[in-house]
Amino acid sequence: MNSPRRPALEGTVAVRGDRRLSFAEYGSTHGPAVVWMHGTPGARRQIPIEAREYAASNGLRLIGIDRPGIGSSTSHLYPDIADWTQDLAIFADTLGIDTMRLIGLSGGGPYVLAAAHALPDRVHAVGVLGGVAPAVGPEAAVGGLVRLAAHVAPLIAAGRIPISVAMTQAVRLARPLGGPILDLYAAVQPAGDKALLARPEFKAMFLDDLLNGARLQSSAPLNDMVLFTRDWGFRVADIDVPVRWWHGDADHIVPFEHGEHVVDLIQDATLTPIDGESHLGGLSIAREVLGILMALGSDTGEVAEATS
Repeated sequence: MNSPRRPALEGTVAVRGDRRLSFAEYGSTHGPAVVWMHGTPGARRQIPIEAREYAASNGLRLIGIDRPGIGSSTSHLYPDIADWTQDLAIFADTLGIDTMRLIGLSGGGPYVLAAAHALPDRVHAVGVLGGVAPAVGPEAAVGGLVRLAAHVAPLIAAGRIPISVAMTQAVRLARPLGGPILDLYAAVQPAGDKALLARPEFKAMFLDDLLNGARLQSSAPLNDMVLFTRDWGFRVADIDVPVRWWHGDADHIVPFEHGEHVVDLIQDATLTPIDGESHLGGLSIAREVLGILMALGSDTGEVAEATS
């Protein structure tokens, strides 16, 4: 199995508190920007090959960002998810990005929703692929694994540093067995995810992302679990930016009803079921997602010119 082509650019950007966020960039360095927020777990290279090819052929600037505690991003626990948007604004300023669209897979969903809320003048649209819903507060969804995780979140918060050290060591030891381990994981997944993980290009992408992100540190998934089970620091119902949500109707990790719940809260939002797909189904429709998002926003004329 061939490894995916390396990003056109990788590096880190200084943000608040003497911290850094690492990133990987694909496609055009001067085109309209799309920020891709990885799932939980995941890192900056967790972007489908089809999305990278679409960006290259359509003049888009596609950027994956490592959350704090994965890759080369400084480990840090935000007080809430809303707070990360201040780092995003600095990140965008540093890379010369005035406006952007964002896509969030699973655990990346809350982060792109936070950006839509905090930066409506800079965010033209967001896409969510099987995203996590609020677990506490007046907008909380009922049921689901994240809601259950709220009961153990205090323990995770107290022990996240030693747990993350142990997880990082485990990933390093497992590196030579990455392929068989991914096959074992796929074998116990529902039909949709099993079929996707059997595709060579997706398997290569996941392995490349794991070995270039989690091998350095692994506290980001723990930070996510703590933040998902806190108040997010904003109300989803206050989002004015267009939100387009795709969700597998057989999702076994984030219930399809959670997608319905969040979309019903947002003024300009639509939900598209992905028939027969489970949690990772959104990765298989990356071209469709990018095409729809690029048609939204006040710069659609500029985007049409860039993608022609």
